[in-house]
Amino acid sequence: MMKKVLKIVGVIVLFIGLAFAFSPYYLKRALIYQYVDIDDHDIFETRTIKTGNPLSWKLAKNYNNYTISDSLKKKIEGYKTVAFLVIQNDSIKFEEYWDGYSDSSLSNAFSATKSIVSLLIGCAIDDGKIKSIEQKVIDFFPEFNGEYGKDLCIKDLLTMSSGLNWDESYGSPFSKTTQAYYGNDLRKLIFDLKVTEKPAEKFNYLSGNTQLLGFILQKATEKNLAEYASEKIWKPIGAQHDALWYLDKKDGMEKAYCCFTSNARDFARIGKLLLDSGSCNGNQVISSSYIAKLFQPDTLLLDENNKKVDYYSLHWWIVDYNGMKITYARGILGQYIFVIPEMNAIVVRLGHERDKAYKSHHPLDVYTYLKAASNILKNNK
Repeated sequence: MMKKVLKIVGVIVLFIGLAFAFSPYYLKRALIYQYVDIDDHDIFETRTIKTGNPLSWKLAKNYNNYTISDSLKKKIEGYKTVAFLVIQNDSIKFEEYWDGYSDSSLSNAFSATKSIVSLLIGCAIDDGKIKSIEQKVIDFFPEFNGEYGKDLCIKDLLTMSSGLNWDESYGSPFSKTTQAYYGNDLRKLIFDLKVTEKPAEKFNYLSGNTQLLGFILQKATEKNLAEYASEKIWKPIGAQHDALWYLDKKDGMEKAYCCFTSNARDFARIGKLLLDSGSCNGNQVISSSYIAKLFQPDTLLLDENNKKVDYYSLHWWIVDYNGMKITYARGILGQYIFVIPEMNAIVVRLGHERDKAYKSHHPLDVYTYLKAASNILKNNK
């Protein structure tokens, strides 16, 4: 009996081994690593986004002179937060770090990277490399010349209304999102896509939209994304530290839909760029007209419930909190850059988890961080 059991076990182990050996490259890596993490820069090839002349944040007179209530802090820590930063009037009012992280620790922004790609599109328009957000994708890639593809424009990608047949699933090891993250051929993945629905009608959040924008930027500027981001954003905003961008392979393509990796204080400078209408230290980094669009949702679009999309602009989310319209970037594990013009404030949260429940298209933890930040911002002691 024991021999029979061992024989069956051996066959099963052999089958699993053969299945693994003949699995696609991305699937092997997905099975090995299983869960995405903010520290995944250790398992990918990366490209450096170089900084220039760094600017330091000032500390407010009442810096860290506030104690978050026990109930709120319990919620914040419950999401495995590693950084919480609140800035007002260009000064840090509050910051706290957990789990060995600091103000210079690297953390993947995940889909908050999409918001940075949107800024790069604005830069490319300012540079005359892209005519406008209305420019057709076929101007750059004639491959998208099908029945619906010929009408696809950059704005459709930015507003998540492209109609591309991308599978946005984070739970399946076979989805295009998993292939993009763990795979080594983003070009093939993207250019195998088809526009199967009419663009500019339905909101459908797809990481493939941003990756295609990445290829458009690369072709339009004749530079890789990291180089262009360094030149047009990271250096001009005075980031203190070099950042990293994950690649699909050595000397390959940046994972444009995710994987810009930096720290809380430097991510806050992205927020400041929006707060200051695209300028930094008297220099117009991105045109104010483009930045203004990030605060305005495209309400002509309908979502899956046939409701007007009043919560998304050009790769930036918009949440209504206590009567304030707050534009923010967000990543899958709760990476947030909140921009609050009414309070002249920026809030950054980084960590390992976010709430799985939603309220008005926003994860519930969004409201937790905004409540804590609001209390801090109102504190004048």
